[in-house]
Amino acid sequence: QVQLVESGGGSVQAGGSLRLSCAASGYIASNIHIHWFRQAPGKQREGVAAIAFGRRSTYYIDSVKGRFTISQDIAKNTVYLQMNSLKPEDTAMYYCAARRYTVSWEENGMNSWGKGTLVTVSS
Repeated sequence: QVQLVESGGGSVQAGGSLRLSCAASGYIASNIHIHWFRQAPGKQREGVAAIAFGRRSTYYIDSVKGRFTISQDIAKNTVYLQMNSLKPEDTAMYYCAARRYTVSWEENGMNSWGKGTLVTVSS
């Protein structure tokens, strides 16, 4: 089973940028999709972006399209989430998660989770 470790969270002002990293280790199965989820205080966890690891396909929810970019460095087994034009409503704990074969925005569909990294955006 793949192990995932997030990093890169922090505090920024609205309009700023952050880049999150998700380092994968252990058994990385074929056809794996790495997802970024976030959970704001008092809200349900929601899927934000996903990438087919080792391939080009990327996926985003509407609220982050044009602002967030998911990418990967296969040699480093790392997936990134570049977040630009950050808004206070982007404040949340950000998690990466893995799922084989398909993308899903349902947290119950994930096979592995990291422990999260906190992003705080002030107005």
